[in-house]
Parts: sequence; C-alpha cells; structure tokens
Amino acid sequence: MIHILGKKSSILNQYIAEMRDSEIQRDSMRFRRNMERVGEIIAYEISKTLNWSSKEVVTSLGVANCEVLDQQPVIATILRAGLPLHQGLLNAFDRAENAFISAYRKHGKDGRFDIKVEYVSGPPLADKFLIISDPMLATGASMVLSYKALTRKGAPVHTHIVSVLASNEGVEYVKKNMPDDNYTLWLGAVDDELTARAYIVPGLGDAGDLAFGSKI
Repeated sequence: MIHILGKKSSILNQYIAEMRDSEIQRDSMRFRRNMERVGEIIAYEISKTLNWSSKEVVTSLGVANCEVLDQQPVIATILRAGLPLHQGLLNAFDRAENAFISAYRKHGKDGRFDIKVEYVSGPPLADKFLIISDPMLATGASMVLSYKALTRKGAPVHTHIVSVLASNEGVEYVKKNMPDDNYTLWLGAVDDELTARAYIVPGLGDAGDLAFGSKI
C-alpha cells in the first residue's frame, strides 16, 4: 500500500514547500525542523494502523478507560540525512527502540555508483513493527538493501517505509525488489524525474548537506 500524504492539503505541504525552497534552505536549522515535523505527521498517520487496547488509568478523581499502544515500533534510519526525520518519528513514538544503518553511494569513474551498507545497529525485529526512514527515495536501492540488512535480525510483523520525497522510479524499484509484500510506503510527495546522477527533480537537493553541511 502506498500513501502520498501531500496529495491532500494539510500543513505537511507547507513544510515540504519550505524544504524545497532554495532561499529558505539556507537556514539549516529550519530545514532540519521541517523534516522533523514531517516525521511527526507521518508517525501520527502510521499510529492509526497499529494495534491498540483499552487500559484503565487511575486519575486523581477516578478511573478512565484509555486506548494505548500494544507495542512500540522499532524506528530505523539511514545515516546521516535521515536523522531529523528519525527524530520526528521518535518524538511521536518516544518509547520506541531504534536502529541505524550506514549506507552510501560508491561512485565509479564512469559516473555510475553502487550502494554500500557498512554498519547496522539495532534490536531483534522478530514479531515487531518496523519503521524505516530515509528523506529521499531516489533509486530505491538504499532502502531495499537497508531493509535486507536489518531483517537479518528477524522478520518484522509489518514494515512502514517513510520518505519525504520519492521519485516514480524509486517507488517502482521498491515494489519490484522488496523481498516480501509486507510493507507500506508513506511518502510526502512523488516527483517524476530522476537525473543521471540519481537526484530527484525538482526534489530539493542533497538532504544531508542541507541539514548538516557539505561533506568531503
């Protein structure tokens, strides 16, 4: 299942517009905060799909029947660009376990690149809900490889894939190459074009550089 939240008018679209705006992008703190806000909104939408149960909560005046989560998810992100988005998800699911993946593009002399996964840290995933985030779903290869690396620690009950922006090509790649169909895509917006260097157009640029500064 694919949810493109930007298709409906909401404050989410304001945050994405500011993240795309080349003038506003100069304020890296605002860029990070907008990404964090997008994570909070998507977390709220994901929460509606999770399992809940009724619990009696003792107040100072009596007892209230409240709905509470049966289980906190595991929140995973691809370093470094995904950290603000991860924080937004974690703001909502503030008791969640966390996982981190180091994945990068290794470029060759011909301009092509391979995705390398060097580091994975996280808890066992068997019988848990997994939320894995990366702000840009460009080719989709990083997401699929990261999912495969994470699930060596066990198969989750269901996986929620979260991105601020995606390309049509990236969405199709995920649909064709995920090892199983037990996942849901949550996207802010989907753009049509992907450049030869695998940047989304119109996109917003390099999310990691905009959030944390240029890299060597």
